[in-house]
Amino acid sequence: MKSRSPVVRLALIQMSCTSDQQQNIEKAVNRIEQAAQSGANLVCLQELFNAHYPCQSEDHDRFAWAEEIPGPTSQAMRDASKKYGVVVTGSIFERRAQGLYHNTAVVYDRDGSQVGFYRKMHIPDDPLYYEKFYFTPGDTGFSIAKTSLGKIGVGVCWDQWYPEAARLFALRGAEILLYPTAIGWLPADKAEFGKSQHEAWETMMRSHAIANGVFVGAANRVGLEGELQFWGASFVYDPAGNLLKRASHESEEIVLVDCDLNFIDTQRTHWPFLRDRRIDAYHDLTKRWIDE
Repeated sequence: MKSRSPVVRLALIQMSCTSDQQQNIEKAVNRIEQAAQSGANLVCLQELFNAHYPCQSEDHDRFAWAEEIPGPTSQAMRDASKKYGVVVTGSIFERRAQGLYHNTAVVYDRDGSQVGFYRKMHIPDDPLYYEKFYFTPGDTGFSIAKTSLGKIGVGVCWDQWYPEAARLFALRGAEILLYPTAIGWLPADKAEFGKSQHEAWETMMRSHAIANGVFVGAANRVGLEGELQFWGASFVYDPAGNLLKRASHESEEIVLVDCDLNFIDTQRTHWPFLRDRRIDAYHDLTKRWIDE
């Protein structure tokens, strides 16, 4: 059996979306092709990449945007992974049953086989992010995808703020954490809070890379949709917390980065956080709050 290469060429697809789902799917497939032609073998699409972000208001008509898995969007991802010989992931508005919907990430290996399936665990409810109206919290646990390139943990957007989630992905063997994302600025907040909001997002993700000794990448939307200006800036950090590449705030881009998986062991032996964890003392983490 041929051994895998330790170097994964990761591509994050940062794109804008229109109201035409088929047009968005075709654009995503085109970007997957471009990434593959540039040598990528792992491609991450943004959150809910086949449509406008649906959760800026509570609108029952938008449940019609959802689809079953397998369905048209996941089939397009599967076909692209097989055609271009790349691992592909991204998130889909999943219709699981009547009245039961999820925000779900799927992973397809280079032969088109499905190797990952994760339902978003943390569901926000904030101005213009009314996701609790649409999505049921996931029930897959923090599952990882065992691909031909290596082990990948895929969270979705709000998941990326939780160190517990990143840790559990890592403890299951994830070497690369990927977060399909839809995060941006509310126009009224941007001038005063925009810089600190963006820096907080990236700082949290950088900390996941350092604390777990893994590569971390976020593929974000870009452009104006309704009242939200998605801030792009898709990025990748290495296990030592070094920024490998970041996209702009304004443009559609493909972020292309080489991830040497051998560096994970090197970093973890120099900064042995996993070795020194006090697993006997962390039981209180399962509590909502500690009253003393």
